[in-house]
Order: sequence, then C-alpha cells, then structure tokens
Amino acid sequence: MDCADFLIVGGGVAGLSAGARLARHGRVIVLEAEAALGFHSSGRSATFSHFGIGNRIVRALTAHSRQYFLAAGERLCRRSTALFVATEEMIPALEALRGDMAPFTDSVTPAEPPQLQALFPPLRTGGDAIVAGLFYPDGLRLDSDAMLQRFARDIRQAGGEVLTGRRVSGVGSTDGGWTVRSEAGESWQAPVLINAAGAWADAVAAAAGVRPLRLNPLRRTIIVVDPPAGADVREWPFVKTAVDDFYILPESGRLMASPVDEVESDPCDAQPEEYDVALAAWKVERYTTLSVARIAHRWAGLRTFTADRSPAIGYARDASGFFWLAGQGGFGLQTAPAAAEAAEALVTRSAWPQALADSGIAPADLAPERLFAT
Repeated sequence: MDCADFLIVGGGVAGLSAGARLARHGRVIVLEAEAALGFHSSGRSATFSHFGIGNRIVRALTAHSRQYFLAAGERLCRRSTALFVATEEMIPALEALRGDMAPFTDSVTPAEPPQLQALFPPLRTGGDAIVAGLFYPDGLRLDSDAMLQRFARDIRQAGGEVLTGRRVSGVGSTDGGWTVRSEAGESWQAPVLINAAGAWADAVAAAAGVRPLRLNPLRRTIIVVDPPAGADVREWPFVKTAVDDFYILPESGRLMASPVDEVESDPCDAQPEEYDVALAAWKVERYTTLSVARIAHRWAGLRTFTADRSPAIGYARDASGFFWLAGQGGFGLQTAPAAAEAAEALVTRSAWPQALADSGIAPADLAPERLFAT
C-alpha cells in the first residue's frame, strides 16, 4: 500500500491544481481513471477565460485566477478579445450581462454592429440578426494541456505522484484515514481524501459512504468548421451571444463553435449526438454568414454543476477527512488557480487568504453543506 498525506481522485484541472498547492504541505498522490489527464472535461473545453459566464462566485474566482495566468504569460495564456452579442430580443440580457461583469472589469464597452463586424467579419448583423454587442479586450485564451502538465510537474517535483489508468473500484475509511483501491488491485492510503472526480464525484462519495451532492453532469457539443477561403482567423475574437445560445472562436486556423447545449447525462465518455452537431451547424449559419459545407471535427464533453452553479469546495460534515472539490461546470479552467488556493486553505485548515477575501470569496460561498440547506 502506498501512503500519502493527500490522496486526490481525479486528474482534471481541479484535482491537479489543488494537488500542486497541497504539495507544499505534504506528499500528494493523484489517481486518474483514464490514460490521459483531463480526458473528460478539462481537455474538451473552449479554453477561453472571460467574465461573460457564471454567477458572482464564478466571476470572483475568475478574477483572482487571472493574476496567476498573467504571471505565467505565454506559457499558459495569451490575450484575446471577446465580443458578447445580441439580437433585438436579447438586448435586456446584454444589459444585464454588462451589469454582472462591471464589478470585475472596467474594460467592457458597448459596440455597434459595424465595429463587431470589423472584428469578426462573418458576423450576421441587422434585421433579426445581431444588432448590439459588448467589446471586451482582456479575455485570455488558455492552454489547457500546458496547465495540466504544469500542475502535474509541480506535484512530481515535490515528491508526489500523478498516476493515470487507475480506475477506482473501492473507497473505505480506516484508522489511518482513507484507503482507495483500483480495479487492478493497487491500494493507496491517506488521512485526507480529495474528491475531484468531476462527473463521477457523487459516485466516489457514495462508495465512501458520504452523502452525495446531487451533481448534474451536462453534455456540451463543439464542432470545428472551415473559415472563409483565404481568411486568417488567428486574431479573430471569441464571440458569444448574450444568452447561452451560441459561441464561436478561432481554433488552429479554423473556427470552433458550440450551440451551448446542456443535455443531462450520466457520467460517461460523452460523444456528440447527430442532432446536437446539426444544431451547432445551423447556429453557425444563423449567427454568421458562413456556410457549413463540412464539419472538420466534432466532440462533446461533460460540464458538471451543483444545484446553485457554484463549486463545492470543503470537508464533508458526515465523514472526517473527506474533502469535496467538485461542480466546476464549464468554468473549471478559468477558475482553477483560485479554487486551488481555496482548497489549500480549507484542506490544511489554515487562515483564509486575504487575496480571496478581497476578491469577494468566503469559505461559506463554497461550502458543500450549503447544498443541503433546502
């Protein structure tokens, strides 16, 4: 049996970023079921950090995490413009979005269709198409693989382990804390078990005899299409409708688009459904002048939410040493550094960082027990 101070189930960005922080306090072992890190969610994200999604807590975590990304520079991110756009019927939502973003950035300004179209030439404007928008120049395009590998490297350099292909078959409480067994018969033990298993986090809790949070995995579809012939799309912005209906952004010389679908799903290796792929293509033609003659690539991923769409970070009250790190939804990458800092303070029962407090985040905002209050 291999022993550690902190045992983390889940090798996505949540578990790895927390492990990198906790490696300063003791030995960390991360167990990932798949052969690759971030296989189900972190590696299937749009990788764009902005203030146009989430609630107050998500935006506060995003704001605090920006400091980490900007300090890392081009190793992890590059600056990129974002446009939030609206049809006539979406204008109230656009105005509400601007108000929600205002406490976290002063860089958002109104933009008229000519400016929007100058930045994203295929945008369909006028009539029943886009009539208004917001210009945000300080978005960040994140490198998800570089993030995952950096956090994993920090853990290993501190003497910990990041193990892939270790699917959990059993979880048990012992005098020494928690024991986790793999399907291959390996076992690990630690006084603290951190449940960062994403869509499988409730299943891990159930195996441990811990009350589940009733997490909600939702499938999202993404397609990649060709740009206009001869167009250099590298500097085109991320474009998202004011309501959750559509987004599009450059990706390796092509354009990546999503219908922002949220289809309830069991925890699984999510695959794109034909209807959702067709819906994504239709929305590309609905909001842009592009004609989708072919789909170069398609995939789906799971985004797992709590009931109030804020992450759950904290110890379970019904099981000593069992720590929740779950419910990062579609914002796990852009909030990972702040969430990891919060997890570090809560796991080690150290003082709440003033930087998190200054960002408007309190332990109670993240406490898993809040989800049982109703």
